[in-house]
Amino acid sequence: MSEPSFTVVLIEDDKQIRRFVRVSLEAQGMTVHEAETGQKGLVEAATRKPDLVIVDLGLPDTDGIDVIRELRGWTELPIIVLSARTQEEEKVAALDAGADDYLTKPFGVSELMARIRAHLRRRNQAQTSEAPAVSFGAISVDLALRRVTKNGEGVHLTPIEYRLLATLVRHAGRVLTHRQLLLDVWGPSHVESPHYLRIYMAHLRQKLERDPAQPEHIVTETGVGYRLVGAA
Repeated sequence: MSEPSFTVVLIEDDKQIRRFVRVSLEAQGMTVHEAETGQKGLVEAATRKPDLVIVDLGLPDTDGIDVIRELRGWTELPIIVLSARTQEEEKVAALDAGADDYLTKPFGVSELMARIRAHLRRRNQAQTSEAPAVSFGAISVDLALRRVTKNGEGVHLTPIEYRLLATLVRHAGRVLTHRQLLLDVWGPSHVESPHYLRIYMAHLRQKLERDPAQPEHIVTETGVGYRLVGAA
């Protein structure tokens, strides 16, 4: 079954990868506009009214991170990074610049499509209205009522635990860096205190996950941050 008619801008200088991604997305009913440079990509993103942007970091005219920063100056469109750069520092820099996700080359079509669908779904939900309740596994989170239940039973969370969970829920499917979470939950005075995050993530998993040692939903992106998966 084809995807709805979404439009994607693909900023990638490698011709073979551009073709691979374009063919994969078009097979799902999406419209793809290609750009081989960062500047052309910014123009395409500004004029084509895309639903999502895919960008490589190693562009011939500029660094992809600068492209992400420029995009974030005027749009909240989902941005997915495709890059051969595997260092954790590069991933963190791209995500802190405003990217929503990061896929390392080589990547599979199924993984790419799963990420794209998740971010398009999240964007559509944000455009209509904030979902009154979000569920993952046995957990339901009602942001309007600030209520969390597990198998229908109320779960007591401290104020910080709830703020941390609410941030993950609002950005479900997106990788959030340690810095982003610390800034959002604790504020600028704690961005260099990652131990706070480790402690409270452990508390959340203990209260919400079926097996806290092997979390299914609040997952670690090693060296980068955390992601909430499986939310609907």
